[in-house]
Amino acid sequence: MEAPVAQAVASSSQSGAGKSSNASKYRGATVEDLDPPPAMSTSPYTALSAALLTAFERDYTHLTVIHPETKSLLGYISIPHLRKLLETRQVRDDDPVEKAMVRFQRKAKRYHLITMETPLQDLESFFKGDGTGQSQDFAVVTDPARRFVLGVATKHDLEEFVRRRPG
Repeated sequence: MEAPVAQAVASSSQSGAGKSSNASKYRGATVEDLDPPPAMSTSPYTALSAALLTAFERDYTHLTVIHPETKSLLGYISIPHLRKLLETRQVRDDDPVEKAMVRFQRKAKRYHLITMETPLQDLESFFKGDGTGQSQDFAVVTDPARRFVLGVATKHDLEEFVRRRPG
């Protein structure tokens, strides 16, 4: 399901620097070749238990969090991190998602656009934090105009792609 996005996700940026020395391992592949599953979004007001169930049903490690009315992208919830918060009783399963979500910082950081056409070596560079020093675990994949969240790509997706691809 595509979720409209009214505002850009603030994230790490890069300007082509830091291309992987192993770019040949991707041989021109793009994010589309990862075949990312459609993004699953939740509201900041949804109970954590419902968000967790949604993620488990679809075997997702991250859910995007969108504003229920404007559909603007607010942040994300990491399921592994949420499980730790629940285990340590920092949050309860009936708490709203907003208590455990990571909010995107819209100020002081430039948005790095990741689309289905983004080359995988650029995605790898984004994950490494090349140019920013801030590594990322996942990327929100949008359309070029940043109006729709199309999916989420993770470091694991990229590693699996390389592992499955014949040398």
